[in-house]
Amino acid sequence: MLESILDPGRWEVTFASLDAFWAGFFVTLQVVAWGLLLALVLGTILGVFSTTHSRILRAISRVYVEFYQNTPLPVQVVFMYLMGPQLLQIITGAPRPVAITPVVLGFVGVGLYHAAYVSEVIRTGIESVPRGQMEAALSQGFTRVQAYAYIILPQTFKVILPPLCNQALNLVKNSSVLALVAGGDIMYRSNSFVGTYGYLQGYFVACAMYFVICFPLALLVQFLEKRSKRIPKAKKIDIAAITAETAKEA
Repeated sequence: MLESILDPGRWEVTFASLDAFWAGFFVTLQVVAWGLLLALVLGTILGVFSTTHSRILRAISRVYVEFYQNTPLPVQVVFMYLMGPQLLQIITGAPRPVAITPVVLGFVGVGLYHAAYVSEVIRTGIESVPRGQMEAALSQGFTRVQAYAYIILPQTFKVILPPLCNQALNLVKNSSVLALVAGGDIMYRSNSFVGTYGYLQGYFVACAMYFVICFPLALLVQFLEKRSKRIPKAKKIDIAAITAETAKEA
């Protein structure tokens, strides 16, 4: 086993196939970037819905979260892969099923899935902001939407940045589910290489590429967690200067 892993000939074949791995790497990056954007936007909307006074909006958020958190991501992606073209054909009235590109399938799949978890993070963050701030904003003439946009959410994001970065990490790793539907991502390229040559080196390359994406995010999570635990330092006030300035004004 160890001899086959250290075999120079196998590594030479692996390095000669790196172009295919890099193609999968950039597919994964696209899926991660667009999927994270979708998860943040949809998750924020659903998180706000879950904290409103409207029973309908809270019910929509709850049903969405419960469905996506209690069904496996691979099943969701395979369902989208098999049924998505037929559903788009019905919606658009096209004469034949509408093809979905692997990148679109991937980022929609992981984006919708992680939006449910982002929604819960956003909801927890909003509930951590004192209720009096919303009431104060409404009393000053803000609409509820403006209060969320300018007062509540900015404070919420400062609190929830570490768990959001954790969701980004999970999203990167879950993007490997695209290999189930021949999505052309890192995992699919590795499976193809190992299936063709029988060399496990392909999986080592996959691990290295996922590490390149995930490690900076992990460092960012650690930094944000440490920063969130810091106690703000009190500003020093020069009482003598203030007294002198007050005396001049008098």
